[in-house]
Amino acid sequence: MQLEQPAREMGWNGTVPNAFDSRILGFVGVTAALAASLNVPYGGVAFAVAAFGVLAAIGVVVHVLGERKLRRITDGLVERWASSGAEIEDVTRSSEGMRTEWTVRTPNGTVTIGGVALVPIARLSVEWQGVGDSMDASEAEADLDQLAASLYEEIFEIQAAA
Repeated sequence: MQLEQPAREMGWNGTVPNAFDSRILGFVGVTAALAASLNVPYGGVAFAVAAFGVLAAIGVVVHVLGERKLRRITDGLVERWASSGAEIEDVTRSSEGMRTEWTVRTPNGTVTIGGVALVPIARLSVEWQGVGDSMDASEAEADLDQLAASLYEEIFEIQAAA
C-alpha cells in the first residue's frame, strides 16, 4: 500500500510583486526641494520651481529604472531556482530602511533579495540565514545564469545534503 502525501499548496503565483517605494520618492522629493531652494537667490522662485520639477522627475525616473532592474533580477533568480527544482512557497515585498527588498520563502528558509533602487548606484544583495553578499546590479543582471546556479547550489543543494 502506498501512502499519498497531501499536495503542498504553493502561495507563489509565478510573479514577483512590484516594489514602487514611497520612501525613496519622499527622499527624492526632499533632495530636489533642497537643491531647487539653492536657486532662489540666483534665478528667483520661478527658476527654483522649474529646477524642482526637473530634479524630481529625474529622481522618479532613476527610482523606477532601479526598481525595475532589481525586480527583473529577483524574478530571474526565482524563476531559475523554480525551474531547477526548488520549491518556492511565496515571494513578497518587504523593506528595511531605504532598501527595496523581496522575501522569498522556501522550505529551506527565507531568502531576502534586494538593494537600493536607484539606477546609477543600484546594488543587489542576497541574504540567507544571516549571511549576505552584494554586488553591482548591472553585473548581477549580466551574469544572472551563473549567479542563480551558485545561489541554488548554496541554498538548496548544500542544505539538502546537510
